[in-house]
Amino acid sequence: MLLTITYSGQNTSELGFLLHKNPYRPQNFELGYGSAYVFYPEVSDKKTTAALLLDIDPIGLARGKENSNSGGLFDYVNDRPYVSSSFMSVAIADVFRTAMSGRADEHQALSDSSLNLEATVAMLPCRGDTAMLNRVFEPLGYEVKYENFATDENFPAWGESKYVNLTISGKVRLRDMLRHIYVLIPVFDRQKHYFIGEDEVEKLLRNANDWLTNHPEKEYITSRYLKRLRPLINMAFAQLVSADTETIEPLPEEETPAETSEQKLNLNARRLGSVVAALKSCGAKSVIDIGCGEGNLLRLLARERQFARIAGADVSPLALERANEKLKLDRIGDSRLERIKLFQSSLTYKDSRFTGFDAACVIEVIEHLDLPRLAAFERVLFEYTKPPVVVLTTPNREYNVKYENIGESGLRHGDHRFEWTRDEFRKWAAKTAEKYGYSVRFSEIGESDEVLGAATQMGVFTLCE
Repeated sequence: MLLTITYSGQNTSELGFLLHKNPYRPQNFELGYGSAYVFYPEVSDKKTTAALLLDIDPIGLARGKENSNSGGLFDYVNDRPYVSSSFMSVAIADVFRTAMSGRADEHQALSDSSLNLEATVAMLPCRGDTAMLNRVFEPLGYEVKYENFATDENFPAWGESKYVNLTISGKVRLRDMLRHIYVLIPVFDRQKHYFIGEDEVEKLLRNANDWLTNHPEKEYITSRYLKRLRPLINMAFAQLVSADTETIEPLPEEETPAETSEQKLNLNARRLGSVVAALKSCGAKSVIDIGCGEGNLLRLLARERQFARIAGADVSPLALERANEKLKLDRIGDSRLERIKLFQSSLTYKDSRFTGFDAACVIEVIEHLDLPRLAAFERVLFEYTKPPVVVLTTPNREYNVKYENIGESGLRHGDHRFEWTRDEFRKWAAKTAEKYGYSVRFSEIGESDEVLGAATQMGVFTLCE
């Protein structure tokens, strides 16, 4: 298996610093399924090429060291040692791990820059999917070329080979190109050598969340990467976009000249703005966002001086990691670190860290709970934590007829367990408020329909004195 990366421009020999591999010293790496070699076929000031050659041990595979379970002759006669398969993807992560992270020490400015790069992946499995090469790589900013072959020149009737030599080129950061190749090789290789489980969802999101969310072929990429395992695909989609981000576009409506910029605001922006306004109006100085996701609300709260203490809790460590990045907590002063805290927790279990805040927010979260867990959530929030103010938002199911691509469940998101009509939400909120000593007022967020109401409904609970 062979991958080459070519940097064209000025001082291109600095590619070695970005890859953390010396251009003048070939290196080899022992992997569990063979050996990897890094060398530079070409080094000059104007053009430098680095190569990653992966030599798979077919006997080792046949002995069961790496997912060999077919038995018989197939274990010894198959394409795994010779094509750019999932083995190559894993080798990229092992050999170029630091380059993928983007760390380049004194050459950090170069690492952060877009460079004229070209990558060639030799013998990529692509049976019947050559059109998808363009549809997958071009939205990422690449020019795409590929070379086809006959299966056997002596037997034209056998048709074209299922393998291609793929070349992508563009002006991109090296770390991005490596991540794109790392994620997308397994998309085209249907015979992955590793077990596909929940950890693969985290790997996908860690390396692709910043570009996959808006990719036109994100469903194809996610499905193929996760071997069409529907529970894992749903899990990935639930985290690709944070729980408080709308993932389905409304049916187009006729615009009028009087339509204001405020009316065009993204629903999520309106929702978060309404939550911040509710918190400011109640005079809260300390706020906890339970189910904070990637920290979109926390970022808005951090900009307001009124909120002297802010906390975010989420069950997903990956979401908290992204929230940490968005809030730049690794690069702020001690005083701000004292002001903002993140921690992992579940809103269906008592946690003393939830207490002591003037207000708690639960934004587009409860619909992700199984209905039998709703009673536990109510007790945790309204009985044990008992904040003076609770701001809670959830979708209005009646409004879903305005959206395209609603599934058979009639829900907006694949991970939603339920969605309430306005009447159902108000009845639940009023009953919960009465049970735990709160009053509640309601409002709607987004463009309002005379019959259907607005897309989001909000309840603001206030503890009775």
